[in-house]
Amino acid sequence: MTLTTTQQETFAQADDFHIAPYRADGTTPGTLTWIWSVVVDGDLYVRAWNGQQSRWYNAAKNQGAGKIMIAGNEYTVAFELVPVAGHEALQDEIDAAYRKKYAGSQYMPPMIADGPRNATVRVILK
Repeated sequence: MTLTTTQQETFAQADDFHIAPYRADGTTPGTLTWIWSVVVDGDLYVRAWNGQQSRWYNAAKNQGAGKIMIAGNEYTVAFELVPVAGHEALQDEIDAAYRKKYAGSQYMPPMIADGPRNATVRVILK
């Protein structure tokens, strides 16, 4: 489902994104984990701080779906991996969105490094 204009604006400002990919049974959400999120070209993206070794990233990769909470609402979602190769321009736009949204944080520079870039996920509302 495409994000509405209101969702795009709200999600772009929200700093309360929690992700819970489904467990191995494919229906039970895992533990909600707080992570950073950005909106680029009307789509919602997240990155794993620990790169591809991240537990939530691997669950999202394996299950392809789960739950999120953002701006006080819960959503059922699908996860789509965004590889760096072939998506360099998009990755650069995501970097820029992280720089803008989290400019004051000491944790921002690592989020635009190779590890997290290689663990970028598009979050699609169902």
